[in-house]
This record gives sequence, structure tokens and C-alpha cells, in this order.
Amino acid sequence: MMSKVSGLFLLLFFVSFFSIFVFLIKPSLLTKWFKLDFSRKKILGVFGGLSFLTFILFGITTPEVEQKAEISHQEVSALEESLETTQEATQVEVEIKEEELFLVTRVIDGDTIEIEGGDRVRYIGIDTPETKHPSKPVGCYGKEAEAKNKDLVEGKKVKLERDISETDKYGRLLRYVYLDEVMINELLVKGGYAQASSYPPDIKYQDQFNNAEKQAREAERGLWGEVCNPVLLPTPTLVPTSIPKPTVAPLPTTDSYGCNCSKTCSQMSSCDEAYYQLNTCGCSVRDGDDDGVPCENICHGG
Repeated sequence: MMSKVSGLFLLLFFVSFFSIFVFLIKPSLLTKWFKLDFSRKKILGVFGGLSFLTFILFGITTPEVEQKAEISHQEVSALEESLETTQEATQVEVEIKEEELFLVTRVIDGDTIEIEGGDRVRYIGIDTPETKHPSKPVGCYGKEAEAKNKDLVEGKKVKLERDISETDKYGRLLRYVYLDEVMINELLVKGGYAQASSYPPDIKYQDQFNNAEKQAREAERGLWGEVCNPVLLPTPTLVPTSIPKPTVAPLPTTDSYGCNCSKTCSQMSSCDEAYYQLNTCGCSVRDGDDDGVPCENICHGG
């Protein structure tokens, strides 16, 4: 029967051998679980060496090998072949990863691009002002966002990361877009070219986007600056000006007229005096046709 010690080494051998494949495929798990930042080459060296060591210790501690005190040449050869196969598989995976880059052939607007092959890609988690909508006007800072996106990625190869959904209702691929490990989605929000816009279930990095928008707002960048928010412009100081009041000439009062029925119409100073002579003083001679209008040559209406 196998001893407990040899059984332990056998278990360690399988764990370390299995770990080679797991951590070569997902190096980020090593960082997440053990806070270790290993390259694939280092992962292969560490876990490959551990597998080799535990295999030897297992062989030494088994009853049969304890009698022989050495591992057979065939077993060593088999292990070496296994390690070579693992290394070749890792190299193939690295080459595949390097090929997962997509050439951006055209920038549609601030949050949409077209890649080689004709597929359109919509950036996840952000929204930029409209510039190409058939029924909406160009949004404030929309042209700036489109120009910035074009400057960042057009004609360059980018890496695409999927969240939960594959496409949106328009058939566009939904992706996080990276250029040299920099996420363009977050960069546009942080620069004030886009706002954070959450559409579940694709919310993997939404906290990052919300924090980036907060920074842009506090710094009043782009969408959050004076260009799109006139309320932020300094309020002009209005200097009160005095408006001259019109001078109104005082109307003559009836007290200035005296009763004198001998005065002719040509001697009246105004129509008001003629009415005064007729109505107050009773000088009916001023109204020859008895129509109530005196001195019709100066008082019209008779």
C-alpha cells in the first residue's frame, strides 16, 4: 500500500501540475488569490519545478522505489516530455492572445467605432453627446468627444473585453476597449468627453466610471465646464443708469382766464380760453351757430 507521505507528495504533484494550466490561462487569479504578480514564464518555472520536485519525492517515498532508491529513466523522460508539452501549449496561447487585437478602421462618434471586418463596437458603460443622430441635433461637446476618440484609436489596434451582453439592440458589439492596457471607456469619462451610463447587466467597471465622472465634474472638464454649462460663466455686473425724467409743461389753469365777452376769437390765447368764455362766462357770442363749439377757427369739431 502507498504510504501517507507518498500519498501527500502525489497530491501535491497533481495540484501543482494542474496549477500550471490554470494560472497560465488566467494569470490574474494568482494575483487575486495570493497577491502574486507572476509572468507566464515565471509561472511555468515555479509550478513546473514544483511538479517535478513532488514527483521525485513521491517516487522516493513509495515502497518500491525505497528499495531501488532512484526513479526510473522512463519516468523522468515522461515528465520532461510533459513539461515540454505544457511549454508548447503556453507558447501557442501567448500567440493567440497577441492575435486578439483588432484594427480600428473608422470612428463613428465619441463612443462607437468600426473595426476591421465591418463590425461596429459600442463602448460599454459610457455615453457621449450625439453627433450622427438622424433626428437629434449635435450635442454640446459631441464633436470634441468624436475628435478625441478618433485621435486615440483610429488606425490603431485595440483589445476588446466583453462583459455579459454580446451585442445591443442595434447589433453593435458591446465591449470595453483597451489601447496599450489603457481603457478608452474610462479615459473618455475622466477627460469630460463622456458621462458614466449604466445599462445592466453590463456593469463590471461602473464604479470606476462613476468615480471618473466625479473627478471630471469637480475639475469642470469638458461636458462639465463652461462650454456646456453657461451657468458657470461669471455673471456680468450691471451698472444702474439714471433715466432722465421728461419735463412736462404745466397746463394752464382756468384761474388765469378772466371773463371778457368783448374779446374776439382772434384774441383768445387758446381753445381752452374760448371754452372758458363760452361755458364759464356765458359769452354765447363765441358760438354763433349754437353747436356748443366756440371759435371754430381755433377749436375744431363744430
